[in-house]
Amino acid sequence: MATKSKIRKILIVDDHPLVRRGLSDLISDEQTLAVCGEAADCDEAMQMLRECRPDLVIVDISLGGKSGLDLIKRICVHDSTIRILVSSMHDEVLFAERCIRAGATGYINKEVATERVIEAINHVLAGEIYLSPKMTRRILRSVAGANLQDEPPIAKLTDRELEVFALIGRGNTTREISQNLNLSIKTIESYRENIKSKLGITTSAELSRHAVQWVLENG
Repeated sequence: MATKSKIRKILIVDDHPLVRRGLSDLISDEQTLAVCGEAADCDEAMQMLRECRPDLVIVDISLGGKSGLDLIKRICVHDSTIRILVSSMHDEVLFAERCIRAGATGYINKEVATERVIEAINHVLAGEIYLSPKMTRRILRSVAGANLQDEPPIAKLTDRELEVFALIGRGNTTREISQNLNLSIKTIESYRENIKSKLGITTSAELSRHAVQWVLENG
């Protein structure tokens, strides 16, 4: 008698209801996969994580102004056996490697997620890292010490600096950013100066313009 395949449980974390519904519909067509829960933000995701104990979590990078990178790290601390697949509209050149370093085991762009998300899920559940061929080649070249000429200046920013940069672009003041990230105003001001230095920016007004433009282009 054939052994029945184990149903693998998946938690979807995305702040857009339509995206959650689309992913859920795709997953529900698979006999060996089941959506055990959905969450719109980091706190809700951690609550659902404890309740449904998923095998895999699909995470977006931007969660209502909060960082998906931080959520990835929190999930890994909570249970390092849970697999994490990032599904995002953000540029993979800037975010894929950051997500892998944070603890994710796959990165897929939402533009191709409809076609390849099941493939990505199965790769990650099998214990493999899933990246686009382009990103895989890029990371291998980086490991080999190749000079990546097409790397944007913003790639020089640390994860926290990039998070501060995005919050500036969304119109947050220094005080609001400090409250949002639970950091001192002095620390946020230091991040702002580091960002300006790395991007070759001299004034706060110029920093705000660059940040707003980046958010408009990247979401």
